[in-house]
Amino acid sequence: MTTPTLATITIGLVSASDRASSGVYADEGIPALKDWLTQAVNNPINFIEALIPDEQSLIEQTLIDMADRHGCDLVFTTGGTGPALRDVTPEATLKVIDKEMPGFGEQMRQISLYYVPTAILSRQTAGIRGKTLIVNLPGRPKAIAETLGGVRNDAGEIQVHGLFSAIPYCLDLIGAGFIETDSNISKAFRPKQK
Repeated sequence: MTTPTLATITIGLVSASDRASSGVYADEGIPALKDWLTQAVNNPINFIEALIPDEQSLIEQTLIDMADRHGCDLVFTTGGTGPALRDVTPEATLKVIDKEMPGFGEQMRQISLYYVPTAILSRQTAGIRGKTLIVNLPGRPKAIAETLGGVRNDAGEIQVHGLFSAIPYCLDLIGAGFIETDSNISKAFRPKQK
């Protein structure tokens, strides 16, 4: 019996950072996301990347392009979600989506509170534009892996599910590409069919 070939999915990665986009330091968000996703997702992935400054109109246009022009199934942003004056990624996201998915932000803060009390300062959100799910993630590589993969105990058992456990089913529901995951990294939850 042969395993069916998994279709390529398109994932947009947007890093919003004034300093990284101007070359002051190297961006860590996009490489961290690519590393985690290539381990967690069994499908071939076509990555569309953008490293841009914290300009709301530019973030909005980048998200629109990734959803509408590039046909991304999923878009992750990293950075720009704190309370600082230039942190405008959530505002840009909310401006371009059709439906807000507040549970993603709630879950990210719940996970992050296991590690740092300042998680309550994060304003990540998520939403749907057409057939694209857009999710705001934190900017630090460690926090990206934690929020996507969840909280595990010393034995490696999940204590709090990461965001990625719900993402494949969300994509199914909105008509985006089908994602199969490596359950050792992130087990996708899909309700059992009757």
